[in-house]
Amino acid sequence: MRRFDTQVQELKYQVLREVAHQAFADKLLETLLDIPKIIAPGPEAKTRCCVYKERAILAERVKLAVGGDKGNPNIIEVIELACDECPVGGYEVTDACRGCIAHRCEGSCRRGAITFDQHQKAHIDKSKCVECGQCAKVCPYSAIVNNKRPCENACKVKAIRMSETKAAQIDNDTCISCGACVHQCPFGAIMDKSFLLNVVDLIKKSDNNEKYKLYAVVAPSISSQFTYAKLGQVISGIKKLGFYHVVEAALGADMVAFEESKELVEKGFLTSSCCPAFVSYVEKQFPTLVQHVSHNLSPMAMIAKFIKETTPGAKVVFIGPCTAKKMEFQKEDVRPYVDSVITFEELQALFDSCDIDITRLEEDVLDNASYYGRIFARSGGLADAVRQALQEHGLSDFPYQPIACDGIEASKAALQKAVRGSLDANFIEGMACTGGCIGGAGCLTHGMKDKSEVDKYGMEAYEKRIGDAVSLLKI
Repeated sequence: MRRFDTQVQELKYQVLREVAHQAFADKLLETLLDIPKIIAPGPEAKTRCCVYKERAILAERVKLAVGGDKGNPNIIEVIELACDECPVGGYEVTDACRGCIAHRCEGSCRRGAITFDQHQKAHIDKSKCVECGQCAKVCPYSAIVNNKRPCENACKVKAIRMSETKAAQIDNDTCISCGACVHQCPFGAIMDKSFLLNVVDLIKKSDNNEKYKLYAVVAPSISSQFTYAKLGQVISGIKKLGFYHVVEAALGADMVAFEESKELVEKGFLTSSCCPAFVSYVEKQFPTLVQHVSHNLSPMAMIAKFIKETTPGAKVVFIGPCTAKKMEFQKEDVRPYVDSVITFEELQALFDSCDIDITRLEEDVLDNASYYGRIFARSGGLADAVRQALQEHGLSDFPYQPIACDGIEASKAALQKAVRGSLDANFIEGMACTGGCIGGAGCLTHGMKDKSEVDKYGMEAYEKRIGDAVSLLKI
C-alpha cells in the first residue's frame, strides 16, 4: 500500500530515512556529503537539467533534514535551487481569447490594465494590474488565467512573495508556520526543518531508558495515519525505537477542555490556544484579540508538563501532523516541557532507518483518553469538548455559542467579526489547517476519510466523559 500522497513526500522521506540511519550508526559526519549520491534518482532526475543540479538540491534537502539554517528562526525554508519551475506571471491572457467586441474584461478592470491589439486580443499591463482577478471572472471564454504559484495559492496569510531571482520568499513576520506551502509545492522546494537528529540523540543518550525515561506524546490524528498497519502496531514500533512509554496527547486535550471551559465562563469570550499556527495568526494579524486567547497550554504542552512533574528527569518528544508545533515547542513557556517535535513523516523515516516493520509487530495500547479528547484532531472537536466540559462542571446554563473555524480563512472571517464586535459567538475554535489537525502538513496522507477514522477512534475510548479520563490520569 502506498504510504504517501505524493512523490515529493517520498523523496523527502528518503532523505530523512538516510540521515537517521547514518545518525543511529554514528556515521553521519563522515557520510553527510555522500547522502545525495546514496539516494536513488527520484522524479527530480527527469525534470532537472543535469544530475549535478539534482544532487545540489538533494544536498539542500539534507541540510534541512539535519536542522536547516540556524540563523533563520522560521522552521519553514525555501530551497532556491529547486524553486525554478513555476510560472510567475500572475493573471495572463491565453490563446483562448477570441478577440470579442464585448470587452467585459476591460469593463471590469478599475485600474485600466486591459488593452487590445489590432486583432482585438486582450493584453494585461503588469505595471497597472493589482491581481484582483475580476477580468478572469467575467471572460466568457475563460481566456484569462491566474498563473499564481501553488505556494502562493496555498498561503492564506500572504506570507509568500517572489525574490529578485524569482524564487519563493517567505516573510517571517507574516508566516504562521502552518506548512500549507510545504504540502502544496509540487517540486518540494519548500520544506520544514527537521529535529530528527535531536530525537535520535535523545534515544541514544537515554541508554535504554536507564539514564532517563523517554516519553512519546502522540497526536490523536495518528488514528488516521499509517493505514497499512494497525494503530497498536504503530505504538509497538515507537517503543521498539527506544521510547519508554507512549502517551496520548488526547489526555492533554481532556485537561485543556476541562480548564478552558471554566476560563470561558470567567471571561465571557475566548479563542482556543490549541493550534499554534492559529495563535500565531492572532498575534501577528489581530493583536487586539491576544488578550482573549486562552491562557491554557496546548494539549501537547499540557500532557508534557504533567509527565515532567510526575516523572523527574523525563524527556518528552511530540509526534504529530503539525509543522507549527516545531515552532511552539521552542517558546519560552513550552520549552521546559517538550524536548523535541517530529511529524508522522519523520516517524516513518525513523521506523525504516532502524528496519522496523511495524506490520510484523504485536499490538500495544495507548493510555486511554476520553472520546472528546480524541476528537480534538478534527475541526469541531474542541468546540464539542468544551460543551461537554461545561455540562460536567455543572455550567450548562452558560449561554455557550461556539464557532468552529475550519482553516485559516474561516478563522480570519471570525476574527474580523470579533474585532468589529459583530461575531455571534463567544468561543472561537481556530484551526489553521483545513479539516483540523488531520490536514496537517506532516501527515502521511491527507483525505476527508480521515475525519471518520478520528471519530471511530474516539468511540473506542473507554471513558466517554472528560472528567473520568482526567481523574484516572496515570502514567
